[in-house]
Amino acid sequence: MVSIIMPAYNAEETIGASINSVISQTELDWELIVINDCSKDSTAELVSTFAKLDSRIFLYTNENNLGVASARNEGIKRANGQWLAFLDSDDIWHKEKLHKQLQLMHTTGAAISYTSTAYMNHDGVPFGHVLQAKQRLYYNDLLKRNLMSCSSVMVRRDVTPFFVNGDVHEDYVAWLNILQNEKCAYGLDEPLLTYRLAYSSRSGNRLRSAKMIYNAYCHVGYGGVASLLLTLRYSIHSITKRLQIKRS
Repeated sequence: MVSIIMPAYNAEETIGASINSVISQTELDWELIVINDCSKDSTAELVSTFAKLDSRIFLYTNENNLGVASARNEGIKRANGQWLAFLDSDDIWHKEKLHKQLQLMHTTGAAISYTSTAYMNHDGVPFGHVLQAKQRLYYNDLLKRNLMSCSSVMVRRDVTPFFVNGDVHEDYVAWLNILQNEKCAYGLDEPLLTYRLAYSSRSGNRLRSAKMIYNAYCHVGYGGVASLLLTLRYSIHSITKRLQIKRS
C-alpha cells in the first residue's frame, strides 16, 4: 500500500534507528526503498542486513553520487505502492505514523498530507518544541514557511512529486508545486515524526539556507524582488523556530 522512499549517504550512525522505526509500524502493508547514494561508510552493509531479515526492505545503490533529490527520484521510479511516504535516514517515525496518516487520507480524500514534527539533537536527545500541523495547509500558507517536514509527508501516487537538483530546498519546491494544483494539504496535528537536527546538515548554514529558499521561490515562478521579500519573511519564521527549539 505504501512505498517509503529513503535516500542515504554516509548514514551508518543513524539509519538503523530510522529503519527500525519503519519495521515497528502498526501498518504492515509497506515497502521500504533505500537508495544508497555511493556511501563511503557501512551504510549499504547495514541496510543489507535489514533486507535479509525483512523482505519488504529493498536496497539500491547509485553508480555515482547524485544528491538527495535524484536519490528520492530514483526511489520513486522503483515504488509500487498506492501511496508514497518519505523518510530521511536520520529521522524517526512514531509507530502509528503510517496507520494514522492513511486513515486521514482516506477520510479526507487528500492527495497530500503531513504531520506535526518533534525534534531531537544529533545524539538523539529530544527537544520539547513541536512544530504543529495545520488541519488544512493552503498554498499561501506554505509560501510563508515550510510546515511540511519532508519525513512527515505522504502523497497519493497520481500526484507524485519531482525533486529538483541544485542549490535549492528540493522538498519545499515539490510541495509548492503540488499545492499549486491541489486545494490544500491536510495536516495531522500529532508529532508522529521526530526530526534530527544534524550539525552537518545543509540547512545548518543560515546564509546558504536563505539562498536555497530564494532559489526555491525563483524555481516556482517568482521574480527576483518577490523572491527576496518572500525569503526575508521565511527567514524570520525559520530563525524564530530555531530559537523556540533550542529554548525547549
